Amino acid sequence: MKIDLSILSKAQNIHFIGIGGIGISAIARMMLKEGKKVSGSDMSESEITKELEREGATIYKSHVKGNVNVAIDIVIYTIAISDDNPELLEARSLGISALSYPQALGLISKEKYTIAVSGTHGKTTTTAMIAEVMVQAGLDPTVIVGSLMSSSSKQRSNLIVGKSKYLVAEACEFRRSFLNLNPNILIITNIDNDHLDYYKNLADIKSAFRELVEKLSVEDYLICNLSQKNIKPVIKGLKCNVVDYSSHINQNLKLKIPGKHNRENAGAVLALAEILSIPKENVIASLSDFRGTWRRFEFRGESRAGVSLYDDYAHHPTEIKASLSGAREMFPNKKITVIFQPHLYSRTKLLLSDFGKSFKDVDCVCILPIYAAREKLDPSIDSAMLVKEIVKNNSKAIMCDSINDASQYIKMHMLSGEVLITMGAGDVYKIIDSILK
Repeated sequence: MKIDLSILSKAQNIHFIGIGGIGISAIARMMLKEGKKVSGSDMSESEITKELEREGATIYKSHVKGNVNVAIDIVIYTIAISDDNPELLEARSLGISALSYPQALGLISKEKYTIAVSGTHGKTTTTAMIAEVMVQAGLDPTVIVGSLMSSSSKQRSNLIVGKSKYLVAEACEFRRSFLNLNPNILIITNIDNDHLDYYKNLADIKSAFRELVEKLSVEDYLICNLSQKNIKPVIKGLKCNVVDYSSHINQNLKLKIPGKHNRENAGAVLALAEILSIPKENVIASLSDFRGTWRRFEFRGESRAGVSLYDDYAHHPTEIKASLSGAREMFPNKKITVIFQPHLYSRTKLLLSDFGKSFKDVDCVCILPIYAAREKLDPSIDSAMLVKEIVKNNSKAIMCDSINDASQYIKMHMLSGEVLITMGAGDVYKIIDSILK
């Protein structure tokens, strides 16, 4: 489908389906800042939807066709919705143009010098690090990130609106979404097995990344770690400039967020900064002050009992191991308990063995029921199987049947000075919300 590049700039009344999503909400916020009328729907209220309401958006708390009418110029929808979504069907029946979030981001990308951050793991942290560095260097970028970051004003947001030519954006591989982007500089943090409910296998994932890098011209840059085995077949014979960020990784770099993986993310940022002619000492100062983002090993506070509370979005074995290795690095002598909520039946089933080996750096892990998200029940996999797999690998694991059960376990078994990490891409963070209340 050929899309009119001016469709977003001409539209004055825009409706967003799934407006609470971390990426799509950034575009909704951008449209509000441009003075457009914004409405949107989401099945659940969140910090994001509340903030959008405060900024002037009309928010509906369900998906019904009545939310869409002829006054709307364009509908933008999250790719997480189904094809039979009543609002999407109504928009099409009324002849209203409908764009997916990746298509809308692609249109914005065409108008900017785009720095796209791709990779199976580390996209969000790397994007937020770049935002910090470029803002402090005075490059005034527009930034769209898949989390909430603290800007210089200390207001948490997934959007920075700049006035320069630069756009910094996450490039998500899910359903090949990132192919809508038009990068001038592309970062690949890593390539790993994930989203196997969509991709056939790792080779299929690599083919998507290959399609993305082939969009780069001779004037463009690809920043990647050439020592990673999954990168090499993707970048063979490229016409663009290839920059190996492994030479920029400094494992002695002092960051406020722990872990080898975050120092590697910082290496990619240092490589980018060199291309943008930002002095290295300025970059290191910005990175040293970087405090992370929402749900990326985020310190939430202390319980009344004196337990330190952290929340993390990790939901893939590679991410879990990296995050928990960082946690152990930060707390070498403290008892660490993790409450993990598996995300998707397909991911849990296909990567079960890897999940079982992911919790060696902690003292105990409580496993919640699988968070289904977009998937239908699969009775061939459940959390009890994951508990058995973890125990088989000599780690302590127990089953918690609900968020309430997990909260009760914390009250009964955790003592002052210990560390609790809630982990997963679902709603496991609500445990800490309830503790802090």
